[in-house]
Amino acid sequence: MDIHFDFSFDLIAFISGFLAWCVIGFIVYRIYKKQAEKPKVWKVIVSVLVGIFCFSINLQFFGSLLKIPILPLGVWILFGILKRKEGRWQIYRRFAWLGFYANFIFLAATLIAIPAHLLLYPEDEISTYISNVENAAIINIHPSAGNYSLNIEKLQSQLHNMSQATIYSEEWYEETFMGSDSKKINERFPYQLSGASPKWGSGMESIIYVEADGKGILVTAPNKQLYFRSKDSLLKGGK
Repeated sequence: MDIHFDFSFDLIAFISGFLAWCVIGFIVYRIYKKQAEKPKVWKVIVSVLVGIFCFSINLQFFGSLLKIPILPLGVWILFGILKRKEGRWQIYRRFAWLGFYANFIFLAATLIAIPAHLLLYPEDEISTYISNVENAAIINIHPSAGNYSLNIEKLQSQLHNMSQATIYSEEWYEETFMGSDSKKINERFPYQLSGASPKWGSGMESIIYVEADGKGILVTAPNKQLYFRSKDSLLKGGK
C-alpha cells in the first residue's frame, strides 16, 4: 500500500525542535535533582515556560526566522512575583534563567537545521516542490489557456531532468501587458498545477504555474520564485 501525506510537515524542524526540548528537559532534571528543597513539578514547568518569554530580535537567514534573545522579560516577571515571598525566588531562579537560556538552545537547533534541510531538500531542484503527481492536474486561470490536460506520465519522467532557467521579470511583464486593450493581453502562465505534493517532510508549500507552451514551470514559494524548463511539453496536445 502506498500512503501519502498531503499536509505540510517540516521533518527537520520537528526533529531539531524535539531534540532541543530533550536537552532542556535533561537540564531541568539535573537542576531539580540537585535542589535541596524540591519544588512542585508543575511549578518548575511554569517557571521554565515563563522564563522563555523574552524580547528578541528577528532575523531572516536562508529563509528561516532566527530569534536572537536580548532581554529576559520572563525572568523579570517571575522575580517580581516571587521576591514577595521569602526564599521563593531562590528556589525557582535557576529554572527561570534556564527558560531564558533555552532560547539560545532553540537558536542553535535552528542553525543546525538550516544546512540539514538544504542538504535533504535542495531549494533549486523542482523535485523538492513537486514529488507526488498521481493526483495532479492543471487548472485554467486565464482566458488565453487552451483546452489541454496534464500529461502526468511525461511530468513524472521529466521531474529529474528539468533545468532551472532565468526569470525575465521585466520582459515577461511587457509581454503580458502590451497595451490597455485587454484583447492584447498574452498570459505566459495561463495554467496552475493542482493536486501535486512536495517532497514529504520538506514543508515546502508553493504555488506552481505551467507555461503556455507546456514546457515551463514557475514555482512561487514564500521567499522566492524558480523557473524550470522541460524538453517536452507537459500538456496533452501541447507543442
